[in-house]
Amino acid sequence: MSLFATPGMSSLTPAAHNSQASSAPGRLNKPSALERSARDEMNAQLVDNLNVSIGAGNKSQQLLYRSAIDKINELLAPEFGADALQAAATKQDNSAEATAERILSLSLGFYDAYAQQHPEMSEEERASSFVALVRGGFEQGFNEAKEILDGLKVLGGDIASGIQQTFELVQKGYDDFLASKLPAATTTDSSA
Repeated sequence: MSLFATPGMSSLTPAAHNSQASSAPGRLNKPSALERSARDEMNAQLVDNLNVSIGAGNKSQQLLYRSAIDKINELLAPEFGADALQAAATKQDNSAEATAERILSLSLGFYDAYAQQHPEMSEEERASSFVALVRGGFEQGFNEAKEILDGLKVLGGDIASGIQQTFELVQKGYDDFLASKLPAATTTDSSA
């Protein structure tokens, strides 16, 4: 007798079911359709659990993100409706201009903290050093993203031109920021 018998279910173990089935007149030790269905379902669940276990190790951040978003959506639903976060994300402007603006805003937003950490530098040295630092990080991230898109075989047409436009806008933004921090160039034009 199984310790975990539930009402309406037999308390016999699978082996006991098989022995009963084989002793029943006219039955050839074949599981019933219900038994096959239950076994197939259990096997599918085991495979799913194994896949989740293996996949979770490889995609732990994705799993964490998905779980967090699902729970936040659940908690926000009474006030903001179902899937509030996804709805907000779909409203985000993903044009080249808006993407470049977000990149510039986030990266250049650290300049004041950088300047405070480097009082030994002149303003020109600080600005040049800072822009070189964030520009290098941007270029590395851009190249990695480009390689991923190329690996997925989606880097072409509008996607390629869109990311190239974003790249150019970010570079121009870094150049403009640097120009605003450098002393105005004085020209000595004798023909003036």
